Amino acid sequence: MEGGVLEIAGLLDREKIRDCLYRYCRGIDRADEALLRASYWPDGTDTHGAYRGSASGFVDWAMQALPNIERGIHQIHNILIELQGTEAAVESYFTALQRQANSAGVRVEVHMAGRYVDRFEKRGDEWRVADRVVVFDWVEERPAPEKSEAERFAHRRPIGEHWPDDAVYILLAAVSKGE
Repeated sequence: MEGGVLEIAGLLDREKIRDCLYRYCRGIDRADEALLRASYWPDGTDTHGAYRGSASGFVDWAMQALPNIERGIHQIHNILIELQGTEAAVESYFTALQRQANSAGVRVEVHMAGRYVDRFEKRGDEWRVADRVVVFDWVEERPAPEKSEAERFAHRRPIGEHWPDDAVYILLAAVSKGE
């Protein structure tokens, strides 16, 4: 019986780690600072392209950069979780698509793919990123389409928004009110 309980606890831990990874993606794409901060332990670190330092500093840096990203989406793919007690080595493949101005001020679309190589820690009953290294395996930049969003998206509404205006926050508010 004890082995079954440990297996179930391991499955729950893995699900909590996956949820944390998904929270990070929503936080970064929706510019949701609270959710982004909740993905890391306050004393964590992040090596993230041009940024290297504390996780808290990364969130500060990201919150300055996110308003300049016209549209962005992160997706998590293969997730390999190796549990070691209250720590876990986690490798998560990601794809990120962003539309933004490049260093010359020209609007571009950037397609990135790589891996989040994370050391997660469990504190109490919660798992968060303690240390992250972002490994970039693919980067491609191309000119953004000339058409406006109204022309490109046409009838496809709603369009993704930043916190608190995105459809997911409207849903969460309705669910919390029991509507």
